[in-house]
Amino acid sequence: MYSRTALTLLLALSVGSAASAQTGRCTRETLPIKGTPLTASYCVASEASAPAGHDLPVQVVATYATPHGSFTQQSTLQFIAGESASRVIEDVALTRVGLDGTLHLTLVYRGGLVHVESALLTPGAITVK
Repeated sequence: MYSRTALTLLLALSVGSAASAQTGRCTRETLPIKGTPLTASYCVASEASAPAGHDLPVQVVATYATPHGSFTQQSTLQFIAGESASRVIEDVALTRVGLDGTLHLTLVYRGGLVHVESALLTPGAITVK
């Protein structure tokens, strides 16, 4: 009985620590897409180490949500190691959240976090951010 209680406590503490660490490495932004709010969340799951100037693989869990739907996807983004800010381009098809078009995002990796630096909606090349 004692070992089962200790195991349960240990598991609860490890889950709490993992959740706390993930929450600390997440960003969340709301972008207006033709009058509909789109919430984009990026959580850094892990990052590899790399020498300065080389590719820095960063595993990210991205969630996109509107009042019409949501989805989550995992990807490995290739930033540049040793830079104070590094950028990548990502395209997000919006049909899965009930919207038309594609969002072209410039994501910036700074201070261990991923943020949306700019966003362009196509067709129409509409600046969102």
